[in-house]
Amino acid sequence: MIFYGHSSEGRSESEWQSLSEHLKAAGELAGNFASPFGAKQLAVCAGLLHDLGKYTSEFQARLKGSPEKVDHSTWGARIALERYPSLGYLLAYAIAGHHTGLANGKGEGRRASLQERLVADLPKLHPQWQDELPVPAALPMVPGFKPHPQRGMFQMAFLVRMLFSCLVDADFLDTEAFYNRVEGRPALRPELGTGPTLADLKAALDLHLAGFNADKPVNQIRAEILQHVRAQADLKPGLFSLTVPTGGGKTLASLAFALDHAIRHGQQRVIFVIPFTSIVEQNAAVFRQALGPWGRAAVLEHHSAFADDPRDSKEARDKVRLVMENWDSPIIVTTAVQFFESLFADRPSKCRKLHNIANSVVILDEAQTMPLKVLRPCVAALDELARNYRSSVVLCTATQPALKAPDAAADLEGFEGGLENVRELAPEPAKLFEQLKRVTVKHVGALDDAALLSQLREREQVLCIVNNRRHARALYQGMADLIGTYHLTTLMCAAHRSQVLATVREALKQGRPCRLASTALIEAGVDVAFPTVYRAEAGLDSIAQAAGRCNREGRWAAEDSEVRIFANANDDWKAPPELRQFADVTREVLRNHQGDPLDTVAIERYFKQLYWQKGDEALDALSLLGLLRKAKIDSLPMDTVAEQFKMIDSVQMPVIIPFDDEAKSAIRDLEFVGGLQGISSRLQRYLVQVPRHGFEALRKAGAIEAVRPKEWGDQFMVLANESLYDPHVGLSWDEPSFINVQALGW
Repeated sequence: MIFYGHSSEGRSESEWQSLSEHLKAAGELAGNFASPFGAKQLAVCAGLLHDLGKYTSEFQARLKGSPEKVDHSTWGARIALERYPSLGYLLAYAIAGHHTGLANGKGEGRRASLQERLVADLPKLHPQWQDELPVPAALPMVPGFKPHPQRGMFQMAFLVRMLFSCLVDADFLDTEAFYNRVEGRPALRPELGTGPTLADLKAALDLHLAGFNADKPVNQIRAEILQHVRAQADLKPGLFSLTVPTGGGKTLASLAFALDHAIRHGQQRVIFVIPFTSIVEQNAAVFRQALGPWGRAAVLEHHSAFADDPRDSKEARDKVRLVMENWDSPIIVTTAVQFFESLFADRPSKCRKLHNIANSVVILDEAQTMPLKVLRPCVAALDELARNYRSSVVLCTATQPALKAPDAAADLEGFEGGLENVRELAPEPAKLFEQLKRVTVKHVGALDDAALLSQLREREQVLCIVNNRRHARALYQGMADLIGTYHLTTLMCAAHRSQVLATVREALKQGRPCRLASTALIEAGVDVAFPTVYRAEAGLDSIAQAAGRCNREGRWAAEDSEVRIFANANDDWKAPPELRQFADVTREVLRNHQGDPLDTVAIERYFKQLYWQKGDEALDALSLLGLLRKAKIDSLPMDTVAEQFKMIDSVQMPVIIPFDDEAKSAIRDLEFVGGLQGISSRLQRYLVQVPRHGFEALRKAGAIEAVRPKEWGDQFMVLANESLYDPHVGLSWDEPSFINVQALGW
């Protein structure tokens, strides 16, 4: 009897895919994906068993038209536990969840637990599977697996997620290949070995870097940093830090190190993890330019505001979307939210890419900005990637040592549960801070809006960064009568923000008047250089980032380039509680510090007070690590951890802004297309994220309207009342208390 894995409507059974063919192919693919971290045999076995329930007459009848649904995942989980009592659970979670998602081992969750699935009634399994599938009698644990003394079940849950990723991606890829073949569709994924290699990218980057002219002192220092960092590439994979002041060339230095290091150690890709969506595009553009002819083929952006390049063909855009599903590209540029929420996820679509993080170089930009409430789980995930998955993790920041564990032998302080054996790539960070000092930082006391506006209006080129979107708007309106006044917040869509930044850069370059009121979104890597920056009180790391937007290229003397910290004298502009906590710690540190507010001593004291002395109640607010410590292998809370782990608490709803002709064209297309066909991506640059209560207020007022709600519900809500979107300040609605989420650092 022939058992089938996949059918094809309108074609004879001779063209269907046999079940054994699909299971063997999925096993081979999954095994290849897991090989870099030593779990090949486990993953092969998961692939062989994942659709075992299709060896039933009930499922075969479904392929031939029966409407009855059949559970075809649980049999594989049962057999895994029968055959492999010690390791079977690692496979069982992944197999049982490969369609619906990872479940809790026991207890309540959003889906039936693994235990409930295992005891449910199932159709009778035909014994033919034993003759057709080379399922091994025994399985070894991952060779060389390094246990952590306090994180045993965290590590097991992490391994389950990685095996799940290998299995899900293998299942998708083999199924996709079958349907492409039988239905005569072209394969859109690039064939193995057809894209640029890391060596190709390194050669292109070397050529780009060779064109740099170290004609100024700051460029000479950047060249020395680059040379020193690249010289460390032979170091064994693991944990690194790159502590370089803002403006020291971290972006390209980290890319150069990552390519050199990955080639030297046989790692497969480079992943840049960036705090803000707004600068993912900027960094990706820098990399594409630096990689010359390979740039567009090698660099993949993956974030909530990704837009297809309209110059590309539909086939090229489809390829990008396919690669985005599993990160099968040499260089990935993504957000911290996308990266970490995937590492703790439970759904196949979110987890599919995880195995491609293994055996990679991960550059964590502005590492110190992770939210306090999930700091310990995030640090544990980074440690595990380096410990057992052949990843090298580079903590790339101007404000180290934020995430390190204490080291008594080296007389270094840190926080318990932090990262150990972190090797510094930069030459003498403290000395670099002295050499690259380009600003003078001082606290100018409390300022009300009248006093603040008076000072801003006196200066022809000045940036003011505040913690509240309404405050940024009020300051803009207080200067709007002056030529060269601009505004930047996330109430403007990404296309609008890009337009404003381009105008600001040109004004600064030409020496024209330029006064910009912005929220903190401008701080993390946005390439602008003002002679003077005002910063509302915030964390010392945020102030350091604000300083990076001042005199970035060293055009002026440090004493002539000021970063002026001020306290808000207006109660209307109170910062949210977490930001107030950061500001309070900064104020206390600077009160007792006699040196430069941004020197390494002040930064260390800041982090010591901010979270080195805090326990799990602050750094793992939902006790996710505690939940895993209490678990056993048969009761891993996979579903619960995924549900609770959130980088950002507030729920945001997207509103599409008909900002320009491209946005309006995409909205028109959305009205008529049969499928989404990439329009969703085209619209990403025209979204403004609105808190749910503001979204409902806009809906109730008829200011937003759903496109084809019967098909897509609220997925595509367009601003119908265009008067609510101001060409200078973006979207408006009556909501006095809404605080800019991105001011929290994410």
